[in-house]
Amino acid sequence: MAKGILIVDDAAFMRMMIKDVLTKNGFEVVGEAENGAKAIEKFKELEPLLTIMDITMPEVDGIQAVKEIKKIDANAKVIMCSAMGQQAMVIEAIQAGAKDFIVKPFQADRVIEAVKKVLG
Repeated sequence: MAKGILIVDDAAFMRMMIKDVLTKNGFEVVGEAENGAKAIEKFKELEPLLTIMDITMPEVDGIQAVKEIKKIDANAKVIMCSAMGQQAMVIEAIQAGAKDFIVKPFQADRVIEAVKKVLG
C-alpha cells in the first residue's frame, strides 16, 4: 500500500526544508533522492503516495524522471519544484504528467496547499 511522500532535490538543504514543512503539517516523508535516476529507483521501491520533485538536477532531470515514473505508474502523483523563470520547463513537466508545481523560494503554505490539492 502506497503511503507518504518522496522528496527529490539535488540540494540537501531544499530536501530538508520541504521535509520540515511536510512533517510539521502531519505528512509522512518516506524517502529522499538527490537526482532523477535515484528518484525513479526510490519510486519503484517505496511506491509513495506523492513525489515532490525538483526540475533541474544532475544525471536525470525532473521532467525525464516524471516521464519514467508515469511509465511505472500512470496514476503517480508528482508536484514539480522550479526556480523563478522556468515557466517553459514547468509547462513541459505538466505535459509529462506532473499534477502541480511550486516555485522556489517557496512559501510553506503554498507547499501544503499543493500537497492537499493533489492528494485531495
